[in-house]
Amino acid sequence: MTCVWRRCADPAMTPAARRIIRLNNGFQLLFNLLWWMPVFYAYQRAAGLSDGQIFGIQSIYYIAFCLFEIPTGVVADRVGARNCLRAGAVVMTAANMVPVLAPSYTGFLVHFLAIAAGRSLTSGAASACLYDGLRAEGADAHYLRAEGTARALGLAAKVVCWPLVGPLMSVAHQSPYVLSAASAAGSLGCALALPRIAAGDPGAGAGTAGPRSGTLLRDTGAALRALRSSPWLALLMVQGVAVFTLSRICQVNLFQPVLLEHGIAESSHGSVLAAMTVAEAVASARPQWLSARLSPAAWVSLLSVALAAALAGTTVGGPWAVVGLLCAFAAITGFGYPVQRKLINDAIPKGAPRATLLSVESIVDRGVCAVAAVAAGAYLAAGRLDALLWQSAAVTCVLMPALHLALRRVTPATAARATPGTHGAEAVSAKAVAQPVEEPVALPVDEGLAPHP
Repeated sequence: MTCVWRRCADPAMTPAARRIIRLNNGFQLLFNLLWWMPVFYAYQRAAGLSDGQIFGIQSIYYIAFCLFEIPTGVVADRVGARNCLRAGAVVMTAANMVPVLAPSYTGFLVHFLAIAAGRSLTSGAASACLYDGLRAEGADAHYLRAEGTARALGLAAKVVCWPLVGPLMSVAHQSPYVLSAASAAGSLGCALALPRIAAGDPGAGAGTAGPRSGTLLRDTGAALRALRSSPWLALLMVQGVAVFTLSRICQVNLFQPVLLEHGIAESSHGSVLAAMTVAEAVASARPQWLSARLSPAAWVSLLSVALAAALAGTTVGGPWAVVGLLCAFAAITGFGYPVQRKLINDAIPKGAPRATLLSVESIVDRGVCAVAAVAAGAYLAAGRLDALLWQSAAVTCVLMPALHLALRRVTPATAARATPGTHGAEAVSAKAVAQPVEEPVALPVDEGLAPHP
């Protein structure tokens, strides 16, 4: 077991590692700063779209996101994660300008399809680029904190910027989309400035060092072989579904119904959302506050159960208790995301197509979330919100311990023998997938002492 179980010094970061972290922070903040998010429904209504058209576009968006994930993950592993980030930023910049040029049903449909393409181009590549970049510089111990800090900064930017959207729209109605395009263009500058990782670095993943040889089908096959050879990785992906689904369903689908159920007026919803965002940002920036007495996998299981319990608790409390529980829910989400992301990255075999595997995880998360959203809509339509929350908590509390027991029965995959008769590039691919998976390390309790990027 590594020395992070006890207090020991983290390796000092090189200037290149600090630069990677700073540029990742800038990219994540600017790329995800969608100024139009709080007003896109009203904006589309003002453009003449009906509710059916607006929600129909949203359904198409989620389906498109899932369909784009695997091809874009494979592309990231083929052309390099840096190039994929640049492509995603270009697509996102263009996507945010479409409603300005064509404020119609077709324009908004193209806008959201392009948003799905841009986000899927970066969903696995961004994490792979950060993880492999720090690893190449010998600073992979700082990955957890870097991932959390980037998320926290992005959330903080939304808290600061979103209240300005209303006044800005009174001056220029199209300003939310223009500002979103400008932010995406800024993220392109960060992606262009990212340093290249030496292809020969043994720790660098396939998606970051640069373009790869072989075919798209071969890279996809390598990802599937990595999953088949590593039950540990597959189980971790399934384990993380609860954190993503519960947080997404609460923050997007159930946030307003829960508040309205307890008599909290719509005029206060913005303030509650801001408080939740602050709580999530603070927790995201400090995952090292979690005790090292539990393993990261145990923390993900425990945090998932805590999320479900917090949601169920909103059914029995008063308005102030509900707000407090929602803020606690947001903070738990903030802790959970970077820990889960580090677990998945640590579990990916060396040389395996990292961005493709991260895209597989995203598809699993969003696929389950899509099913949960349909179920949530049915419960809400029947007026059974409390039953939905309690049943969600019960299912989570049953499944998470079972998954955790399954994780304890398997260990990270060890090196496997290449398949007899494999030749050429296929042998190289099989060898890459067969590389040993590292034991996931404990949470870095002394990471708070590491120098800030």
